[in-house]
Amino acid sequence: MKEFLKNNMIVGIYFFIILYLEISFKLLTNSSIFNFSLFLIIIYSLFISFILSFISSIFKSKINKIILFIITILLCFLYSLEVCVYKIFGFYFNLSLLGATDQVFDFAKDGLVLVLKNILAILVLFLPIIVLIIMHKKIKIHQKSLIKDMLYLAVSLGLFLIFNVTLSIHKKEEYDLYYKVNNIELSIKRLGVLNTFFLDLERNMFNFEESIDLDIPEINYETSEEEENKEYEYNNLDIDFASLISKESNAKIKLMHEYFQEEKGTKQNEYTNYFKGKNLILFMAESFNEIAVDEKLTPTLYKLVNSGFVFPNFYTPTISSTIGGEFQELTGLVAANGFLSPWKKGENAYPFGLANSFNALGYNTYAYHDHSYTFQNRNKYLSALGFTNFKGCKNGLEKQINCNIWPESDVEMIEATFNDYINSDKPFMTYYVSVSGHGGYTFASNAMSRKHKEEVIDLPYSEGIKAYLGAQIELDKALELLIEKLSEAGKLDDTVIALVGDHYPYMLEVEQVNERSSYEKDAVIEINHSNFILWNNKLETTTISKVGSQIDVLPTIYNLFGVNYDSRLIIGKDILSTEPGLAIFGNRSWVSDYGKYEASSKKFTLKEGQEVDENYVATMNKIVANKVNMSSYILQYDYYKYFSYTRR
Repeated sequence: MKEFLKNNMIVGIYFFIILYLEISFKLLTNSSIFNFSLFLIIIYSLFISFILSFISSIFKSKINKIILFIITILLCFLYSLEVCVYKIFGFYFNLSLLGATDQVFDFAKDGLVLVLKNILAILVLFLPIIVLIIMHKKIKIHQKSLIKDMLYLAVSLGLFLIFNVTLSIHKKEEYDLYYKVNNIELSIKRLGVLNTFFLDLERNMFNFEESIDLDIPEINYETSEEEENKEYEYNNLDIDFASLISKESNAKIKLMHEYFQEEKGTKQNEYTNYFKGKNLILFMAESFNEIAVDEKLTPTLYKLVNSGFVFPNFYTPTISSTIGGEFQELTGLVAANGFLSPWKKGENAYPFGLANSFNALGYNTYAYHDHSYTFQNRNKYLSALGFTNFKGCKNGLEKQINCNIWPESDVEMIEATFNDYINSDKPFMTYYVSVSGHGGYTFASNAMSRKHKEEVIDLPYSEGIKAYLGAQIELDKALELLIEKLSEAGKLDDTVIALVGDHYPYMLEVEQVNERSSYEKDAVIEINHSNFILWNNKLETTTISKVGSQIDVLPTIYNLFGVNYDSRLIIGKDILSTEPGLAIFGNRSWVSDYGKYEASSKKFTLKEGQEVDENYVATMNKIVANKVNMSSYILQYDYYKYFSYTRR
């Protein structure tokens, strides 16, 4: 027995390293351990251990030991990377995020601070390599015979078959995650980090796509008698989907035509054309969240949030960081992980793009960002949306504001750009991407936090919250300045201000966010609860209780401003329409007007006073999956190019 263990030491080493890393990872990310997923992880860890043992036994002892150390370092790095990305951004690393390297390098300083904050977790995950260094003299990995190598491969194949048979017999969520569904967060929790990494690698190599289920039973929602009696047309264009389907040879495009043919779209309503002809100033506000709204600290934000249209059930789902939030706001599509590359290239057709749509109405359009104009290829995708004069740092704005501080000033951006559009000979639509609210949230590292330190230093919160509030005060001052200038120019009554955050301030811990929150927020759904500002000086306060999120911003604005668009082709829906509300999160959790569903625990919480039938959750899960996947298909297949003619 002793000789057997000695000859097969390498299998045991790999198995215990992987199992140790998996369990440590679950503990560090507060994931449940003792469930069916642990059994799957054990089987898969054994399978990978035999594969790695085969690789580490091909050469002579010294080289085999070097291979062991290299593989262990890579394993420790992978698990540490997942922990750090999760702690920083609130989601897990996947290979599609490699396209966001500019963000990684641009915010390397913040990343370093957060790595240092999580140094104990990283040390825990690098413990195996430390142990190997200490024990290296006792580790002997002899070159195996061909027969033993074949035996290792046979055992690994057997374990892989056991893993697959177990999944097939179980045939529950884990089965779908492995064979049908591309959900990184749930895959990591159910199948393990290493399994998910190889699954992600395979799917990226072979362009894995989920299927679309066209056979979903319709949910019958109750509508008021008043709404039933109102006759409104749908916000749809005259598109002959039947003709498109009959002529299409590409099976995927044909499927998409069939999907959208079945969609009803959203009806126009009492607010259709409500702001027709008015100016629009739209913000994507960096890390803006409801915890930044305070009557004394941020009085302008407080006023805008609590007057005009008020949306008490609005969410800003954090998916793929800033670029994901902006993508959702500007396209009305869900930014599910894995398909933002076409967006960054800026080569797709966007006939319903923000500037394209307002240009078609005869507006002059403008876009500004008080950071690098090429960050995340913003210059490319804004150009695809129709913005031909986008200005940021390094393409003109650096001559007007200080682009050498971090983060830059939103107040300076408003001051520098206001005169560009205020005397426009046509109605104007201006899009601002703010940056002052960005983390990290310390007075040492954040110029905007330091600028407003005296206003927050005596507040009864941790430094992170104080620094965050200081940074958001700069956004508040920018909005105050904007309103003052609009009023002085006589344009305030004819201008609509809209603002939505890109994501919650994920550089704060959930516990820190809860220091400011009026209720206890969870780390998946309620952490993303926020505000959508939609304000005009002459608009009476109107509360819209329906659930909404970033993807609903575009169609809501289009309906209000009389934009000619097709509501079927945008996944988000006009919040002011009779369409039921829905917010979709990165791991496919969701909130509807009837309750909330947490995908990881598979728990549905019914909203007080509501009733649903027994199939509601299963049906909604299918609807959510279709919306996520159709968002992906629209980008991957450049689907909107088929409808470019509608804007001529």
